[in-house]
Amino acid sequence: MDTLATIACPDCRVPSRKFGKDRKGNQWFQCPKCRKTITDVPANPLGLMRLDMADAVRCLRLLAESMSMRATARCTGNDRKTVEALMEQVGHGCERLMEGRIKGLAVADVQVDEVWGFVGMKEKTRLRDHPTSTGSGDAYCYTAVERETKLVLAWHVGLRSYEDAAYFADKLALATSGEFQVSTDGFTPYATAIPGSMPHSHFAQIVKTFSTKEDGKKDSRYSPGTVIGTVKIPRHGNPDPAKISTSHVERHNLTIRMQNRRMTRLTNAFSKLWRNHELAFALQFAFYNFCRPHTTLTDATSGEGKKRQPMTPAMAAGLEDHPWTLEELIRNAGNA
Repeated sequence: MDTLATIACPDCRVPSRKFGKDRKGNQWFQCPKCRKTITDVPANPLGLMRLDMADAVRCLRLLAESMSMRATARCTGNDRKTVEALMEQVGHGCERLMEGRIKGLAVADVQVDEVWGFVGMKEKTRLRDHPTSTGSGDAYCYTAVERETKLVLAWHVGLRSYEDAAYFADKLALATSGEFQVSTDGFTPYATAIPGSMPHSHFAQIVKTFSTKEDGKKDSRYSPGTVIGTVKIPRHGNPDPAKISTSHVERHNLTIRMQNRRMTRLTNAFSKLWRNHELAFALQFAFYNFCRPHTTLTDATSGEGKKRQPMTPAMAAGLEDHPWTLEELIRNAGNA
């Protein structure tokens, strides 16, 4: 009877017996009924990866601070495939973490925009050389940012189409609750997608008019035209005209391009796989929400005479009481 352990099989609910040890000396147990092997050691947040936590933190910090996978591999001495597997493992957890933690939040003012990117090749190349292929070409990242807390409420990678706009609006509806104001650009599908998913919202669009030429010069290839006029159009409910704006989410688009190497223009660091493109966003937004203090957010509870400390968006939204370390993010993502 001394071979029986107190740990029970999670399926059969019967006492298990000792069944050898792993290479680190941790005890394994086997259920005598279903023969399932189990252990009382906490699950590894990195899954089956043999990378130790310090190395994982080092790699993810470089990825989260706009370094490419190959550059991260060179700086850390790890294989590129190891870095890619780590990004995939933690990225999946970050997806679940964002969906689980950001749900039914009370918000006041939400701004929505989409930022262009591509996977594999640009859309014109795909249409010319691979017209029937999928998983490449244009890849727009839809984001919704709460104006006061700077929290990324929802995101979605897809095409600039009605179907993807409606799917993103459904994600935003799950992340929020109650009445609040929503501001978007003039993208036509929003006019029906936002009220359809969030009938209690106060929704407006801001339509910008751009000049196509400047000072008699030819059109610029990469720079947008100068804004020569804006029109604020209430679409649903009673939006406050003074709050109809997309300035904050457009500034966040710059953060996306600065901190995600895959979104840097005019380089060969673009994503080659659609799924990796999505997982890179999942890692970036989880890091942004929970780990990275935002310089415009300060903790009012720091006390008189003390320097106010920057807060993360998750702290400003009341989801957390301290900035997470990357190790905390990895462990929480692994348990999500």
